[in-house]
Amino acid sequence: MPVREGPPEGALFQLLRDGRPRTRAELSAETGLARSTIAERIESLLATGLLRHADKAESTGGRPPSMFAFNPGARVVLAADIGATHVKLAIADLSGEIIAEQDHVLDIAAGPETVLDYVAEAGRKLLKEVKRSAKELLGIGVGLPGPVEHASGRPVNPPIMPGWNSFDVKTYLRERLGIEVALVDNDVNLMALGEHRTHWPDAPNMMFVKVATGIGCGLISEGRLHRGSRGSAGDMGHVQVPHGADVPCRCGNAGCLEAVASGGAIAAKLTALGTRAEGSKDVVELARGGSVPALQLLRQAGRDIGEVLATAVSLFNPSVIVVGGALSQAGEHLIAGVREVVYRRSLPLATEELRIVQSRGGNQAGALGAAAMVIDHALSPEQLETLVAQ
Repeated sequence: MPVREGPPEGALFQLLRDGRPRTRAELSAETGLARSTIAERIESLLATGLLRHADKAESTGGRPPSMFAFNPGARVVLAADIGATHVKLAIADLSGEIIAEQDHVLDIAAGPETVLDYVAEAGRKLLKEVKRSAKELLGIGVGLPGPVEHASGRPVNPPIMPGWNSFDVKTYLRERLGIEVALVDNDVNLMALGEHRTHWPDAPNMMFVKVATGIGCGLISEGRLHRGSRGSAGDMGHVQVPHGADVPCRCGNAGCLEAVASGGAIAAKLTALGTRAEGSKDVVELARGGSVPALQLLRQAGRDIGEVLATAVSLFNPSVIVVGGALSQAGEHLIAGVREVVYRRSLPLATEELRIVQSRGGNQAGALGAAAMVIDHALSPEQLETLVAQ
């Protein structure tokens, strides 16, 4: 088979993913490829449904030239944001926009088979609800509440996920959904990705801090998700804080940030003070109801988180820190505590333009990130070549 000159269909397609319709002449000018080559590759992409005919361009004499644009409705992706006690499922189009979603209470400790069987079954039902077939499913992205080796998609010694260590999540879901693309990452990484793509695309260096049953951080560096060498970058919940030295953590150590400032830790402190609380949800409700002990503990939790973040800010120098997770919905007291310490303890140059804000993506951030992860992979130049060939 002769080798065609110029970039493959995938590279040409990346130009059109911005949504702006273009003529063959415009594509030729932008890529430097001959119009005959452009025409051939457009036909290949039209056959996949990923391109569509757009309105005709204005004519300068003669028949108006045809225009072509990205068709985000050609396929859909399934996103699963799995937390300690919940699962959010969402169907998104290829622009990353969520078109259907569903929440379900489910304990991660039920084990991988139980949780993933639910994801597969409920995912198929959600596809039917939006009238999309299984063949239109491009892939699934999954966020898990523990360390994940992204390349293999296997959890690595997750402290709150009994039975999940080294479980082959990707293969399990591929077989049950009949798809090729299944990607897995830590839930906070995906929240960071989702928040960045939808609300902070102009902030190339960003930190996303999730404060809920656990505490974790996702890092966006130069516009890309930074996972570290084994996928554990950002695991700030198990950094030791000075005044928590005697507090045992579920990871096996003592004095971890998560053990003193998470939703569970605050709930335990409130219960000890005579105000019954079982977790993050109760803490949020008490804070919204004006409970002084809850508000005071949230402010202190913010300060504890700020102690760890102050060092990270001086090392990483982000322009935005986004605080999300269940406890971020309790009002300004948590974030005020974070700001109080970070602005006081970090280097002045590092905080000169730093913004510390509440998550705008809310409980959709993880699903948005899971969808973006799959879309970026499946529509990359290399993967798109395979799709076109099929």
